[in-house]
Amino acid sequence: MNFYEEEKIALFIDGANLYSTARSLNFDIDYKKLLETFADQARLVRAFYYTALIEEQEYSPIRPLVDWLDYNGYTLVTKPTKEFTDATGRRKIKGNMDIELAIDMMEIADKLDHIVLFSGDGDFRRLVEAVQRKGVRVTIISTVRTSPPMIADELRRQADNFVDLVDIQDLIQRQPLPEGAVRRTRTLPPGVQAPPPHDPAPRG
Repeated sequence: MNFYEEEKIALFIDGANLYSTARSLNFDIDYKKLLETFADQARLVRAFYYTALIEEQEYSPIRPLVDWLDYNGYTLVTKPTKEFTDATGRRKIKGNMDIELAIDMMEIADKLDHIVLFSGDGDFRRLVEAVQRKGVRVTIISTVRTSPPMIADELRRQADNFVDLVDIQDLIQRQPLPEGAVRRTRTLPPGVQAPPPHDPAPRG
């Protein structure tokens, strides 16, 4: 990865998009390893993680992950999902975090040298261009190893650097437990569970 040791960096993780990308490549993310990997590369200022939450559910599959990230070095940005009925009468859930991510990135850009965006969403092309005009380099992490690619071509072209998730898989993937083993929780308060390996939150 193309980082300078003294440059200030921040991670912006589109949770649902990263989950879909890793799932398409058939591996799970170890978020502790991910944070350590980038902290070793440069001066990591902040790691933002964006996801929508289905609040009315008695148990949300994303909640253990959100709790773990919140206690282990990530800045969580969440909002409730919205339910709506489409033109065919089917109920759908919307949970788009693009605006929240864009606002946070623009606000902090002046304090950074390099931004790492975990998303392949082409809607972010204009945002990337805007922070580049502030003198900030932008690395996009997604994949072209799927069919179709998970990253929009216009976003990849706009980025200063593109890193395929496959190329850092060995650094950030979650290792499966041996059969019969139980994963231990770490750095968690009472009642908070260890994280699941993914973010199943919906996108809209």
